[in-house]
Amino acid sequence: MRRAARVALWLLLPGELVVLVLLVGGVEVPFAVVAAAEVLVLAVLALEAAVWFGLYRAARRAGLPPGAASARAVRGLLPPVAARLAAHELRALHSLVLWALRRRHGVRGGEVVAAGYTGPQTALLWGMVFVSVVETVALAVLIPWPLVHAVALVLDVYGVLFLVALHASCVTRPHVVGADRSLRLRYGALFDLRIPAEAIAGARIERRFPEGRLVHAREDGGLELIVGGQTTVAVELSRPLSYLRPLGGRAEAVGSVRFHADDPAAVVAALRPSGPPVGPGAGVAAPTGPGSAVGRGTGTDA
Repeated sequence: MRRAARVALWLLLPGELVVLVLLVGGVEVPFAVVAAAEVLVLAVLALEAAVWFGLYRAARRAGLPPGAASARAVRGLLPPVAARLAAHELRALHSLVLWALRRRHGVRGGEVVAAGYTGPQTALLWGMVFVSVVETVALAVLIPWPLVHAVALVLDVYGVLFLVALHASCVTRPHVVGADRSLRLRYGALFDLRIPAEAIAGARIERRFPEGRLVHAREDGGLELIVGGQTTVAVELSRPLSYLRPLGGRAEAVGSVRFHADDPAAVVAALRPSGPPVGPGAGVAAPTGPGSAVGRGTGTDA
């Protein structure tokens, strides 16, 4: 039944797209065809809901709490990549609620150090939100066809919501240094890596401007979590650590993990077992390249 639900979902999407293209193109689609398509959509949605509920009940009987059971049911219903994308979207929307309530996810007051990382990207994200709003208004004025106007409006509003949710998820899900010196690295709802204290051999402030994607695996096996084209903290590892990429691929970090924090000194000081607090500029690595002010990361994209 689960396989039938997946097949029905993949067949439904192209069919809906064909009907939409015909309507936008001005083709007169018989009412019976449109009605049959909508009935089919409702039937597929009912099938999906029934399969999800069955998977949810099985997870609950296995002892999982409601949230974890719901997540397992979604993963069982959808293909792995689609399930992860859906989970990212749900966590981002949840972050909007946390942002409105001025709360943060996974941060316990007095027990941890929470490190923000949105500084290099905040202006860019809000600039994109402004451009998207202008585009939404412009298309609403310029598009004369009602159906095309409605589709464009939905897509544009969703785009604006997605950008705001991305910013909210990054604000409400900071990096966290625990009381036991464990480290949790995050990027919004897309990436989450926990580094236990025993796996941390050392930490230092090291500003670099590497090239690569958000989650970037270097040729030497190290991991870079790049925000705004930069990283500011380097954590040396005492043993390899496995991690999940945003789309579910598993990889291994060896040697070091580099990431950006708006206040790298506070993060490095919290990770050190003893010694005086790290002041601004302390511990910055010396340039390694001849004639260069900072090192540039090299490697392959994760």
